[in-house]
Amino acid sequence: MNIDRRGADLSNGLESVPVLIEGSSAALTSPEFQYSPDNIQGPGCTIDPSEVTLPGCSCLSHSCFPESCSCLQTHGQAYDSTGTLLDLCRTDSGYCSPVFECNALCACSDACTNRVVQRGLRLKLEVYSTENRGWGVRALEAIPHGTFVCEYAGEVISLEEARRRQLAQRSEENNYIIAVREHAGAGSITETFVDPALLGNVGRFLNHSCQPNLFMQPVRVHSVVPRLALFAGRNVDAQEELTFDYSGGYSNQPPVELLSTQRDAAIPASRTDGLQRKECHCGANNCVLFLPLDLSILS
Repeated sequence: MNIDRRGADLSNGLESVPVLIEGSSAALTSPEFQYSPDNIQGPGCTIDPSEVTLPGCSCLSHSCFPESCSCLQTHGQAYDSTGTLLDLCRTDSGYCSPVFECNALCACSDACTNRVVQRGLRLKLEVYSTENRGWGVRALEAIPHGTFVCEYAGEVISLEEARRRQLAQRSEENNYIIAVREHAGAGSITETFVDPALLGNVGRFLNHSCQPNLFMQPVRVHSVVPRLALFAGRNVDAQEELTFDYSGGYSNQPPVELLSTQRDAAIPASRTDGLQRKECHCGANNCVLFLPLDLSILS
């Protein structure tokens, strides 16, 4: 990928909407990094994320209805009639319902309101250089609350591979691995590890904030392997930086447990309790001063 002009498309045409770059893109287009709008099967992953493994509905209508759609009856309704994500979290238990979209085996149309994340990027986003946090992503248009923004896509790898990559990483290198832990009740836990370091999408450039405007929700479409979808947790203004909490929280109602990594190697390091921590420069009133640090992958 050879891009070196203002307003260039970082996705190189792979997204339906260009991902713009502010200024020179030399630092974004190293030979090692390849843009991919979707997850791919990485080392140790036993399931191809692109393989259709979930059953489909037999709805012949333009859009599915909860009363007749087997997908919605089995998994529940996740979106309203405009494709906006509904509030799926029960505040009394902290439990959030999983999201399953209609898939390639479903008879409904591509315009079905239960098809949102699979349609890919639909918003105008720009990768730009922040003042003190490396690269970031901002919205070039207003984004309503509950709108799907983008995925955090990359290589889906195993726990063993995630551990190997973290142990092999040098201190000056960025760590992009995110592990998502989903609790399904009765002690059942599903873990998904995604690493967009060498192959990923615009989501890899999102910064952490202790007061974010996006939250992450696992969404299953064609495969049991979830897509890590980011939705607007509130109305977002044009030109506002897009951020999410690397630890998974949002307004004290975490939609999913993220075992996140630390991202920007340029951030000065400190040590707390013998563990290396990186300072957080999100500027939020509730900033906890350090980026989230999780060592569960290494344990």
